[in-house]
Amino acid sequence: MNKQQQQPKQHKFWNWVRRRKWWIILFIIVAGGFVYFMGGDDNQGSGFATATISRGNLRQVVTATGEIQPLNTINVGSQVSGTIEAIYVDYNSKVKKGDVLLKIEPSVLQASVDEALASLVSAESQRNYAKSEYERNKTLYDAGYIPLADLEQSQTTYEQAEQSVNRMQSQYDRAVTNLGYATITSPVDGTVISRQVDVGQTVAASFQTPDLFEIAEDLSKMQIETAVSEADIGMITEGQSVTFTVDAYPTQTFEGFVRQVRLSPTITSNVVVYTVVIDVDNSDLRLKPGMTAFVTILISERNDVWKVQNSALILRSFDGIVENAGDATPADHLAIQRVVDGKQTIVLIPYEKGLVTATETEIISDEIQDGDRVIFGRYGLASSGSARMGPPR
Repeated sequence: MNKQQQQPKQHKFWNWVRRRKWWIILFIIVAGGFVYFMGGDDNQGSGFATATISRGNLRQVVTATGEIQPLNTINVGSQVSGTIEAIYVDYNSKVKKGDVLLKIEPSVLQASVDEALASLVSAESQRNYAKSEYERNKTLYDAGYIPLADLEQSQTTYEQAEQSVNRMQSQYDRAVTNLGYATITSPVDGTVISRQVDVGQTVAASFQTPDLFEIAEDLSKMQIETAVSEADIGMITEGQSVTFTVDAYPTQTFEGFVRQVRLSPTITSNVVVYTVVIDVDNSDLRLKPGMTAFVTILISERNDVWKVQNSALILRSFDGIVENAGDATPADHLAIQRVVDGKQTIVLIPYEKGLVTATETEIISDEIQDGDRVIFGRYGLASSGSARMGPPR
């Protein structure tokens, strides 16, 4: 092949390279990163996969969500039917016990009172006549002018009239009580958080008591009812510290404490959960009923301890790590990579596990030094000794 034939081929090659230069550069970067990751500076060419032991704080927590609610909410209803004549409160109204909330048009109820009163007066008149008749017959019987049967008949008539008066008195008292129910009053001191009716609306209380208002007794004290799964409920106890956030104030963290762990389970999506009630101080009234709270329950806490990532404790055997481990096992000893006199050395130190969180574990040992690294594998080692960490070096 002469030079004239080679030049067009070289020209085509460099054109191909220029057109794809960015792909070539990206390939070089990815390949370099792969080489660095699999055998770079972090393990200093030792062939061991290691993790740093550091000092710090550990917190074991349980997270959940729940709804913020008042401690005590009263649903105010009506015991009588009728048309609403007037409403004296609205949303967010502050009320005291006994304050008038609503009035139902009383004409029908007043008619029932008048009718019951008329029946009572009639029964009393009949009772008075029967009483006089009985007293006259008693006098005549004592004088021997009438037989005993006539006396007993007048006595029975009098007693029946007396019972009729009592019955009419009860009907009258009930009618007066129902008339009083036409005026709805607040049963507690609190704040109206819901109003279900308007003026002119008909209230029907024939089968069940209709809800008219919802009153929160004290909004300065709130509670969160959150669901905790059965896997975590064993760690929850009364009095534990709680922090939570709400979407309305994303930069603020609120505090509370566990007041109650309810024993009644609930099954949600085939998961058994238990209700945990958390008391919250709401003196500034920033928290509103119905807000969703993202709750963190503090189970345990350790400060200024040695800790390591949970993934650093996956070692199952010291084979390939140290030549003679003796009776030491990864269950009670750590393989530590340590720099001694400028040289990397592997030592086995005894340890115990302390607090375990979702990501880190507390290491309890008197032999740990600053700069120690836990060996949790070796690159290229067969899986019988530890997890295979990458290609052989």
